Order: sequence, then structure tokens, then C-alpha cells
Amino acid sequence: MSEDDHYFTAAPASADERRRVRVRLAGREVEVEVAPGVFSPGGVDKGTAVLLDEAPDPPPTGTFLDLGCGWGPLALTLGLHSPAATVHAVDVNERALDLVRRNAAALGLDGVRASTPDGIPEAVRLDLIWSNPPIRVGKVALHALLRTWLPRLAPDGVAYLVVQRNLGSDSLQRWIEADLAMPCRRFASSRGFRVLEVRPAAR
Repeated sequence: MSEDDHYFTAAPASADERRRVRVRLAGREVEVEVAPGVFSPGGVDKGTAVLLDEAPDPPPTGTFLDLGCGWGPLALTLGLHSPAATVHAVDVNERALDLVRRNAAALGLDGVRASTPDGIPEAVRLDLIWSNPPIRVGKVALHALLRTWLPRLAPDGVAYLVVQRNLGSDSLQRWIEADLAMPCRRFASSRGFRVLEVRPAAR
């Protein structure tokens, strides 16, 4: 990936060289398509693996969100666990969204819907958010992203975010509690990552 070709751009400049890899999602071996110019093009990254290992299994139904989906490991896992749920996979990267659509179709996951952030109506409330958020976009952009999506949790909803400890997980926890007035606790720690659990603000 070139210096200017970040995974959080809409149209990556790197060659769209697709390849298939085998990964373990939702307790089973599956084959997925990955490509350069997308977050973690080699497979499941360490942070996402921690979230997959530590987060509770999703409920069987509901409206779920994978925020910053990349090629889709979180969205696909949610879809495999809960085929009756609607899983929104959101990213600004069009190549990532295409990969999610292709991977979901190959796995027969009709409930997985990949779109840019503006593709989800504002009225939609989320029962579950799983995210390995793009910390490297910078604090201002990251806070704007979380300020947009975390308050869209349903009253009984919950979010699980995985953040590397040395990239500000503890300060992010404090910011969520102070700025969004949403209860946020350290749910798990593993391999240098924290999993933060976020609940809706009290009404």
C-alpha cells in the first residue's frame, strides 16, 4: 500500500489484486476474498481476532453493525452466528464494501448488507455494534465517527470496540464516558488490546 493509499480512503490507488485465503470465523474454516488497499489484506488482524475471541456471541436476531468493516471478518462472523439478523457492514472504502458483498454472497449470508455510512437511514437503531475502529484516522475523525454511531444503539443495545492498549484505549474509554455520557467499561484485555463495552446513555 502506498503512502497515500490508506485503507480509509474511498478509492484505493493500489492494484486491485484479489486473492482467496482461508480463515476461521464463527468456529468454522471458510474461504474469503481479500485485496490490497483494504484494512488487514492478509486475513484476520490481531485486534479483530481479540474481539472475535472475547465478545459474547450475538443474539439470534436483531440489527447489527460492523463499523469500519474492511473485507468483513466481523460482519461475516455476525452473519454466520445469526443468519436471521440484519448485519450492516459500513466502510468508506468501496473496494472493502465490494469484498464484503462478494464474501457474504459466497457464504450464503443474505442478512449482511454492505454500504457507505450514508446508506443506513438515521432512524435505524442498532442492537449490537462490533468494531475495530480506525484509530489511525486521528482523534478528531475517530471521535466524530463514534459520536455518530454509538448513540444509535437501541435502549438494550451494546457495542464492543477493540483498541490497542498503546494506541489510547484507556483515554478513549474516558472520552466515551465523558463526552457521550455512555457507560463504558473494559470488558476484556488480551494480547495488548482492550475490548471496551459501551451501553446506551441513561434516559
